[in-house]
Amino acid sequence: MMKRVIWLISGLNRRMMKLLFALALIAYIASVWGTYTNMRSIQEHGEMKIEQRIDEAVAPLREKIRDLEQSFSQKYPPVKFLSEKDRKRILITGGAGFVGSHLTDKLMMDGHEVTVVDNFFTGRKRNVEHWIGHENFELINHDVVEPLYIEVDQIYHLASPASPPNYMYNPIKTLKTNTIGTLNMLGLAKRVGARLLLASTSEVYGDPEVHPQNEEYWGHVNPIGPRACYDEGKRVAETMCYAYMKQEGVEVRVARIFNTFGSRMHMNDGRVVSNFILQALQGEPLTVYGSGAQTRAFQYVSDLVNGLVLLMNSNISSPVNLGNPEEHTILEFARLIKSLVVSRSQIQFLPEAQDDPQRRRPDIRKAKMLLGWEPVGW
Repeated sequence: MMKRVIWLISGLNRRMMKLLFALALIAYIASVWGTYTNMRSIQEHGEMKIEQRIDEAVAPLREKIRDLEQSFSQKYPPVKFLSEKDRKRILITGGAGFVGSHLTDKLMMDGHEVTVVDNFFTGRKRNVEHWIGHENFELINHDVVEPLYIEVDQIYHLASPASPPNYMYNPIKTLKTNTIGTLNMLGLAKRVGARLLLASTSEVYGDPEVHPQNEEYWGHVNPIGPRACYDEGKRVAETMCYAYMKQEGVEVRVARIFNTFGSRMHMNDGRVVSNFILQALQGEPLTVYGSGAQTRAFQYVSDLVNGLVLLMNSNISSPVNLGNPEEHTILEFARLIKSLVVSRSQIQFLPEAQDDPQRRRPDIRKAKMLLGWEPVGW
């Protein structure tokens, strides 16, 4: 009997132990699960807070991005649609410069595909930034002294510093741009069968002994003077054009550009109009070199651009003057700008610059007769 009681108690103890162990295990699992679910809830709540803070910080940025996208998609000037047959692929060297950027505007708005090449020595990206991203426009940072391989139908070769301070700053670079750069562009024109227009200059006439200057005049240039890097560089560039035309059959056009002014001129480029305006606005003396009796004739940039496009699309291969035949003295310009700006600046006379042309006025009868062109914006 006693043995049975002991066996019963021990059996009950074993069952109790098992039950207690099971209860302990259940309690432990419940505790762990509660801790896990509590941590999960805290984590999810924290993540929600973090996501909310990120959304709050990013929301203004998203709005700005939307505004920028809208402004970029809407800011292009109106562009004419041209059929594939009429649309040309056009390269403009120096296309981010003063004249080049205005030419870019016209050709883009006319519906052509325009590639601008510039090394930004005197050109500025902001001059053409309103076209960046347009499907018909491409901007390449490139120096024409190095070869360029591209498929085009027309080349407007404008690359070169054009104001005395800029082209005298690095005369060797000016010479290379106008000689090696022109050779590279003529080589490109030959390879792809493109027509090339050279932006030459009235400086090829030097300090002229013939007045007004017509295209048949050979000029009066000092080959070793301070302006020779530009004067002779352009004269050699013209020679190269006609050598390629005669020997290789390249179609060339040569524009002899006279003094030009307009928007996007760099204020510190040393040209007469921009110099006088800047000096008058700052209340500084208007500097006139020599007596001020030297003459110049200024055309507005839009007139020049129209002339360049007409010449490029004409059958005239000989040089053509593009300029304003209305001549004024430098002193007259200084007095006019002083009165328009209403400045207290005084006119200051300085020693005459070496090889400064005394008279400069284009004979534009050829442009009138063959292109139907004359300046109208003055």
